[in-house]
Amino acid sequence: MIANTIISKLQKFFEPIYDKSFVLKNLDWLILVNIILVIITSAYAQSDNIGYFALFAIILTVVKLLTKSGEKFELNLADKFLLLYFIFVLISVAGSTLLYLSIKGFFKTVTYLGFYIAVVHFFRNNIDKIKYVFFAIISVVFFETIVAFFQNFGAVEEISGWQDMSRLNPEDVMTRVYGTLKPLNPNLFGGYMLAAIPSIIVLPFINKRLVFLSIFIGLAAIIALFLTGCRGAYIGLFFEVVVLFFMSYRFLSDVYRKVYTFIVGIFSLIVGFVIISISSIRARIFSIFAMRSDSSNSFRFNVYNSSLSMFKDNWLLGIGCGNQNFREIYGLYMKTGFDALSAYNIYLETAVESGIFALISFVLFIVSNLVAAFKFVLNTRQTETVFVTVALISIVGMLFHGIVDTVFFRPQIQFIFWIMIGIIRVCVK
Repeated sequence: MIANTIISKLQKFFEPIYDKSFVLKNLDWLILVNIILVIITSAYAQSDNIGYFALFAIILTVVKLLTKSGEKFELNLADKFLLLYFIFVLISVAGSTLLYLSIKGFFKTVTYLGFYIAVVHFFRNNIDKIKYVFFAIISVVFFETIVAFFQNFGAVEEISGWQDMSRLNPEDVMTRVYGTLKPLNPNLFGGYMLAAIPSIIVLPFINKRLVFLSIFIGLAAIIALFLTGCRGAYIGLFFEVVVLFFMSYRFLSDVYRKVYTFIVGIFSLIVGFVIISISSIRARIFSIFAMRSDSSNSFRFNVYNSSLSMFKDNWLLGIGCGNQNFREIYGLYMKTGFDALSAYNIYLETAVESGIFALISFVLFIVSNLVAAFKFVLNTRQTETVFVTVALISIVGMLFHGIVDTVFFRPQIQFIFWIMIGIIRVCVK
């Protein structure tokens, strides 16, 4: 690559400075601190403030690339699809009728992709430090779980996460918790917990004495997720559990498989019975299948129809990047009284904003990583296997949640997504 040739020459130029600099030799620790700060600040900070730490990590990574001998870019098949996606997004931005708003959205995309590059280059030489990133995620999950329980028992006032009460008895109305993530929203909170909960799995593998702690935090966090009332998160959690069962089943002998299947079956029945016996959660789950009878579902169907019309008129290159850009154009297509901030489907949203080829490229990028992760987990017995398994489960949950919501594009979830993708990229060789 031409870029690596240029980087190599710059590294030789800065080599004398690097050899004498204490700071440059310890850039990895500074990058790690900023990655952890991205995770920690996600719990309470506004989007811009979270992004600052991501930018710091990107800048430090660029400095590291230019000064540390041996650092270079390496593109695998998945990365090439991501590069194609970036090119199509760039073309879409250039052709947008709302150029200013599209450029603002494009800068967010650049930040996310830059953060991914920073994560990959950090993990590449610091696989042993991935556990610290997981510890940070687990700490936030534990904190948010405590907040969720306080909100539930304190009966917090309802905010943006309303529910259709026309078909509910008063006792079936949920107190939907929303944690501390900004903006306060139960669907955002549910999506974040869905993405972050799988990280708890690593605790027993890092230290066997933490097995009971991991079970306690995991069960409490799943309860907190249910308290959000986020039906998309319920769907994502179901598929996360399916993937976890499949992966863990694969590593058992024939004797233990029967016992394991029996135990999982009994546990599933107990959990199912408990969930169904709680009227508010039962009503929330059944509303998923109410179709147009539920006002929230009906609203989404209207948004889908309008978004599909937008896509049909802009299928090649899309309307431009960013949710602000989307909202301006959406006003020309929406049904009266059904304003929306997004398409409520991450795949439709990507297609509307950047066109069909950007969607195909991004889907191929994700699928390539997931296939590589599946093969790695099924055929490898290494320490990194559990990291890849966690990343795989987390991504699957986000992707299924993304079918019915677009909180995936919020920075709190986006940064988790790129961390998980980065783990797969580095561990799967």
